[in-house]
Amino acid sequence: MRIRVLSCLFLGLLALTGQAQIRTPKYSNEFLAIGIGSRGLGMAGTQTAVVADVTSGYWNPAGLASLENPYEASLMHAEYFAGIANFDYGGFATRIDSLSSLGVSVIRFAVDDIPDTRFLYDANGRINYDRIRFFSAADYAFLFSYARRLRAIPRLQLGVNFKVVHRNVGDFANAWGFGLDAGAQYKLAGWQVGLMFHDITGTFNAWSHNSELVIDVYTQTGNQIPDNSVELTLPRATFGIAKLQRFWQNRLGVLATVDATFTFDGQRNVLVGSDVTSIDPSVGLELDYETIVFLRAGVGNVQQVKNFDGSTYRTYQPDFGVGVVLGKLQIDYALTDIGDQSESLYSHVFSLKLGFGKSQENE
Repeated sequence: MRIRVLSCLFLGLLALTGQAQIRTPKYSNEFLAIGIGSRGLGMAGTQTAVVADVTSGYWNPAGLASLENPYEASLMHAEYFAGIANFDYGGFATRIDSLSSLGVSVIRFAVDDIPDTRFLYDANGRINYDRIRFFSAADYAFLFSYARRLRAIPRLQLGVNFKVVHRNVGDFANAWGFGLDAGAQYKLAGWQVGLMFHDITGTFNAWSHNSELVIDVYTQTGNQIPDNSVELTLPRATFGIAKLQRFWQNRLGVLATVDATFTFDGQRNVLVGSDVTSIDPSVGLELDYETIVFLRAGVGNVQQVKNFDGSTYRTYQPDFGVGVVLGKLQIDYALTDIGDQSESLYSHVFSLKLGFGKSQENE
């Protein structure tokens, strides 16, 4: 059963890559919209205004200017689609001086051990399972981030990502892409505002297909032979606002966050959709006790789903998370899609964050 599912997924991936004809398809490089870090995923991804650690390289590079430690590193692993797909993240960030920081992030989203059944039959026409080969369909992203606080406006932080994307489907097809992200954060009296522009110049993925490997199968099945092509990811923007309030002699903290993502690639199945722009809002909440123990929740991914009888209903994705700080080590866990309220399957996400060096207050 698993072999059959993975084989179908493989054929679908090849078909999708073959149809990218120098155009701007919806959901291009969509693996970069999944999210990283159990804190962010436990809060439905509402990190644009509040992120202030090594994971800023993904959520909003401007947050790197608020690093608490001279060096920070983070790791995350998650499994999606009942364990078929693996999502891994690693990040490192360091302060250059009191105003500037650098960061590097690596993301891998992959379906591994996909069976290649082209050689399933031997020369005598008999099935020989030992002839099955396996490969991976993997997406990689490398983010190189820089952030700086402005001397003239100390509460304003700016950041930028240079992004390299590599995608491959075994030996059948691969692509390289490049793009830029830019972000800003502003903090005032407990309020935090963030703005993140993804793919501000458009991210180009140049696909190269090894058609010789599939031409026989595609000819027999009547499929179009894939050609080398260029795929463009259109810009999108995320605006976030958050409010932090502390109680009980500052022991208890309550952080409320709201993010709204604006896309410009046509109407999407989100809460607010139109031909000009679609808006996907999310809300998050984080409670902490003395910034040591954290409890998180969030709701996002609101969609309208159509039944077979033509009627429709709304779905949403609730998320939950917990975290604990043990000295320089922070351990976080997130459970997405609590109660199966959305069409996606729930996932367990674990992440670690470690700080190095002596902590200092930002000047």
